[in-house]
Parts: sequence; C-alpha cells; structure tokens
Amino acid sequence: MTSPVTHPTEAEQGPGDTNIVKVVFASLIGTAVEWYDFFLYGSAAALVFGTLFFPDSEPAMATLLAFGTYALGFVARPLGGIVFGHFGDRVGRKKMLVTSLLLMGLATFAIGLLPTYASIGIGAPILLLVCRLVQGFAVGGEWGGAVLMAAEHGEDSRRGFWSSWPQAGVALGNLFATGVLWILAAVQSDDAFNAWGWRIPFLLSAVLVIIGLWVRLSIEESPVFKENQTELSTSEKQHVPLFEVIKKYPREVLVAMGMRMAENISYYLFTVISITFLTTYVGTTGDKGIILKALLIGAVVHFVTIPLIGALSDKVGRRPLYIAGAIGVAAWSWIFFDLIASKSESKILLAVVVGLVLHALMYSPQAAFFSELFGTSVRYTGASVGYQLASIFAGALAPIIAIELLGPATNGAANVDSVAIYMTIASVITLVAVFFAKETARTSLRHDRVLDEARK
Repeated sequence: MTSPVTHPTEAEQGPGDTNIVKVVFASLIGTAVEWYDFFLYGSAAALVFGTLFFPDSEPAMATLLAFGTYALGFVARPLGGIVFGHFGDRVGRKKMLVTSLLLMGLATFAIGLLPTYASIGIGAPILLLVCRLVQGFAVGGEWGGAVLMAAEHGEDSRRGFWSSWPQAGVALGNLFATGVLWILAAVQSDDAFNAWGWRIPFLLSAVLVIIGLWVRLSIEESPVFKENQTELSTSEKQHVPLFEVIKKYPREVLVAMGMRMAENISYYLFTVISITFLTTYVGTTGDKGIILKALLIGAVVHFVTIPLIGALSDKVGRRPLYIAGAIGVAAWSWIFFDLIASKSESKILLAVVVGLVLHALMYSPQAAFFSELFGTSVRYTGASVGYQLASIFAGALAPIIAIELLGPATNGAANVDSVAIYMTIASVITLVAVFFAKETARTSLRHDRVLDEARK
C-alpha cells in the first residue's frame, strides 16, 4: 500500500525548472502555429476551395461542400484529444505537444501542394479531406497540452492569466492566417490568387512549424504532472484515462461541452461565416479585402483582450465573465449581419471587433476553468474530450448550419434572423452549463479523484 503524500503549498514549491514566462511563450507560439494552419483552411474554404475542388456546383453549394471537408476536421478532433490525452496523462504533456505540431505542419504543407479538381478530378477533394482529417487529429491533441503546460506551471492565484495565453495563441494564429491572405488579396488579382496564390500561406507554415518546434523542445515537463507520477504506484500508472474520465468525471465533461456551445459557434460566426456572407450573399469576391482587413484588426484586438480578461477572471471569477460573454454574443448576433450587409468598412469592423471581444469573455477564462474541473492523472484527457467533443456539434456544424439557414445565395436576400436564433439557442445551452459549474478560480490543481478513490 502506498502511503499518502502531502501536496506542497504554492509557497513551498519554489521556482521550478522552467520559468513560467518561457513555458507560456512556448505554448503561445506553438498554439499560434497550429491554429494558423487550422484557420487558414477555414478561410480558404470560404474563399477558393469551393471553386477549385467542387467546380461543378452552384456557388453557395460549392462553398457548402468545401465547409463539409472543413467540418470533418472537427470530427477528427475528439479522436486526437483522446489519443493525445491518453499519452499526455501517461507519459507527459511535452512529448504530445511536439508530436501534434509536427503532424499539423505536415498536413498543412501537403495542402499547399495538392492538385485541384481540374487536374485529377475526384481525387483532389479526397486528398483534401485526408489532409483535413490529419489537421483535426493534430489540433485535437494540441489544445489540452498547451493549456495544461501553462496552467500547471503557474501559481494558483494567477492561473487565469497564464493559461489564457495559449488561448491568445489561437487569436494570433488567426491573425497570421488572415494577415497573409489579406496581403495576397491586396497584391494579387483574383485570377492569380485562385490559380496559385492560395498555396503560398500553406507552404509558409513549414517555417512557422520549425520555429514552434524549436521553442517547445526547450521547455521542461509540467511540475504538477511529474509530482503526480511520483505519487502513483505502478498499477495506478497503468490506468486508462478515458475510462477514468467516463466513470469519475461525466458531469464535468457535460458541463465543459455545454460551455463550449456559445463560445465555439460565435467564433466561427464572427470569422468564417462573415467572409462567406459578405462575398457570396451581399457582395462580390472583390469585397474579400474589406472583410479580411476587418478580421485582421479584430484578431489583433482579440489577441490583446484575451490575457487581460484572463487576469480579470483571477479577480472576479470565471463564471461571471462567461455568463456576460454568452449573453453578449446572443444579443450581438441580432445586429451582426446587418452591419456586415451595410458594406461599410467601419460598420464591418465594428461588427467583427465587438463580436470577438464578447467571445473573449468566454474563451479567455475557459482554459483555466476546464483545467480546474479534472484531476491531474486524467486532466489532459478530460479537458480535451470535453473541449473537442463539443466542437463537433458547435464549430464543425456552425458554417454548414449557418449557410443552410441563410438560404440560397441566388435569392438576393439572406435569412439572418434564423442564424441569430441559432446563436441564441447555443447561448442558452451555455448559460445552463455555467449554472451547473462550480466557481474554480484560485483553487489548487493538486487534486485527483482517481488517486483519492484508489487509496480509500
């Protein structure tokens, strides 16, 4: 029988092997690279993939088919979360972060080399789908590891701030992706961009991946994870994290999934769907520069806002901010499309920036919130499964459902109210989930239901 181990207090832990700033920087850069790759696909699906890989379809249907391959990337994310979570809880967070980054980089670079439908026919969308599935699998393992490395290195009183930086990495990745596309749209004709220019951002990912790998390989493993490993007996180390999550944390998984609905759907509404709405429903392809510029500025504001809100969540708690964000995105969705439809640069910018700030009220405290829900020996798996499983029903379906609700682009009018209702329903689900979630700010991460029950 293994004797009980007393956990050290925050004051007794010392500085650790790795400076928290270095760890957070590694999480930020690596996450930015992975989400650059992931968001690049979404933007390309809205702009060019429909015509290049599904050329025989009506414009809105071609875009819908492109978003179908986009959505399947989300289907692979829970599998990635389970596989990477399993090994992340068994052998460590760091190794999984390096592996996920390599997989994402290879898949994204391959997309930049793919032949189109005009070259090889049906093989083109099939290859595109394979690459997208690898992207989804990789990013499914990325989020949990990046967040936990920051959360488990930082002190309890500032966990919301430190763990929000990987979330900011998502905004930074979107900033990179949108920035490259905006520059190309500004310097290239539509014909040149459709012919070959769209490949450049995908091929550039190789450089970013090398930088991300170099940074991630330089950091140490999570001290909370290493401490937990010393406490587990040999038999306890052989546990299957997924089974333990299902048995001991089902409520927490459902709460995390519900909390994701408004956050995840609103993000793709304010970013990906906004591109399609302006260029396909109320404007022309020449308008893509306007929306890309607004998204570029919005990504900058999003990046700056996320850590500020993370720090605020350490003071006022996670739940109040999450509630404000869920109510805010529901209300804003009733205004958003009218601002985009105005085709006014200032109104489009206002629509995107306000939407992303409201999204940040949920997304920023989410990293710490989800980390705090699960015990150390299953934390990677639990947080990843709750986060990624919800993405199938939220972000994966959001573009498809939104386009279906908007109706055919040939009608000359889009049913924007139905999309606002869709967003409002998602927000209600999130508010219910937050109601059932306990406030976790400033609590210790040194808890483990699996370990406690095994030693009763």
